[in-house]
Amino acid sequence: MAVSSNNRLDRRRLAVLAAAGLLNRCAAVPAIHGLTGHDVGLPSPPKRDQSSQDQPNTATIDDSDALQQQYDLQRALSDSPIVFGNQVSLLASGADAFQAIFTALKAAKNNINMEYFILADVQSGGMHLSEVLLGRLRAGVKVNIIYDSYGSRNTPGTFFDTLRHAGAKVVEFNPIDPFAARVGWSPNDRDHRKITVADGRIGFTGGVNLDTAYENPPSAGVPADGDTSKAYWRDTAVRIEGPAVTELQKLFFGTWREQQAPTADPADYFPPLPRVGVQTIRIIGSSPGNKQPLYYASLLTAMQSARRRVWLCSGYFVPPHQEREELAKIARAGLDVRIIAPAFSDVESAVYAARASYGDLLEAGAHIYEMRDAVVHAKLAVVDDTWSVVGSSNLDRRSVVFNNEVDAVILGHDTAAQVEAVMRDFMSVSHEVDLSRWERRPIGERLDELKARIWQYWM
Repeated sequence: MAVSSNNRLDRRRLAVLAAAGLLNRCAAVPAIHGLTGHDVGLPSPPKRDQSSQDQPNTATIDDSDALQQQYDLQRALSDSPIVFGNQVSLLASGADAFQAIFTALKAAKNNINMEYFILADVQSGGMHLSEVLLGRLRAGVKVNIIYDSYGSRNTPGTFFDTLRHAGAKVVEFNPIDPFAARVGWSPNDRDHRKITVADGRIGFTGGVNLDTAYENPPSAGVPADGDTSKAYWRDTAVRIEGPAVTELQKLFFGTWREQQAPTADPADYFPPLPRVGVQTIRIIGSSPGNKQPLYYASLLTAMQSARRRVWLCSGYFVPPHQEREELAKIARAGLDVRIIAPAFSDVESAVYAARASYGDLLEAGAHIYEMRDAVVHAKLAVVDDTWSVVGSSNLDRRSVVFNNEVDAVILGHDTAAQVEAVMRDFMSVSHEVDLSRWERRPIGERLDELKARIWQYWM
C-alpha cells in the first residue's frame, strides 16, 4: 500500500519531529469520569434487550426518557451551551458538502469565515473556490480565512496571496517555520477543524476538508498502487441553520484571537438567529492543553449511558486506552457495538495501529467493518437513536490532546436516523472482520501492527 504524498496529515513525519526532540509539549489523555443517569437524578434504564441487536432500527427506542437522559447528561458535563431550534442537513459525501458550501458562499452578502486543516482551490459545479471568493470580495463581502500551516502546505502560496491582495484577511495557523511563529512554536499542535460560516447564518462542519481528493469520483475506488490521493474518499459534513451557527462563529474568532491575527474588518458577524428547526445542538471546540477535553468526555458519557447500540466511524481508529476499554465493556454487556474503520489510508501505519486493537474488541463481541472500496475519512457516532455527532475528531489521542477540533453533538431522533442510515450504507460496502480469521492472520501483518505501535502515541 502506497502512502499518499499530498497535503493530508503525515503523522509519521510529525512523529519523527517528536522523536528528534523538536516538539515543545507532550500530553497525556486525561482520565474521564463520565456521568450516569443516577448523577443527574434519573432512574436506571430498563434491562437491555439483546435480541434486537441485529435488527434494523425502523423505530425510535421505546425508552421514553432516553432523549431526556442524554440531554441532562450532556448539560451536566459543561457550561458550554446546548442550543435549541436548529435545522440540520447531513451531507453524505464530499461532493454533497462542496456543492452545499459553494451555494452558501455564492449567496453570502455580508461576510464569510472559513477555518480548515486543508484548504485548497477546490472546484464544484465548474467553479473554483478562488473564483467564488474573489467574486464575493468584489461585491464587498468580508472574507476571513484560517488555514493550517502543515495541512495546507501543498497549497500554492499564490492561492492565498491572490485572496489577500483582493482584500481577504488570511491567517496561517501555527507556521511550521519557527521564525514565522506569532504565539510560540508548537509544530505538533494543528488546527484540524473544518468550519465555514456564511453571513453568520449558515454553518458547516464535519470531516470534509476543502481538499482536491474529494473531486475524485466513486468509480476511482482505491487504485491498485494504493495512491490515496487518487482514491474515492467517503466523508460527511453537516449544514446547520439556527442559533447554533453562532457557536461556530465564536470558535472561529476564538482561534483568530489566539493566533494574534489582524483585526477583522467590521461586518455583521453575529446577527440575531431565530429558531428554524427542532434539533438540539452543542458545538464543541477543543484545543491542545485542555485538561478535560469536552468532546472526549461527551462521547464517553454517551457511550456509558447507551441502552441499545453504540456505532462509531473514524478515519483513524487508534483510540486511547480508556476508550478501548469502555467499548469492550459495552460490547460484553450485550450492546450492539459497531466500528467502521479504513482498510486503506493515507497514513498506512494508522491502519496497522488500529488492527492491533481489534482482538480484544472482537472477543468482547464488537463488530468491526473495514472499508475497502474507498478511503473512509468520516468522523461519525450514534448512540441509540438519540445522540449523534458529526465532526472533525477522530477516535485517536491526537484529536484529544494535540489538535484544534470541532464537533457538532446533535440530540434528537431525526439526525440520529440520518447518521445511522449513512453508517449502514458504509457497512454495506465494507468487509466485516471475522474473529476466527483474524486470529489466523499472517505473521507479517502482526509485525506491521507491532511496528505501528511505535508511532501510536503521536497518531
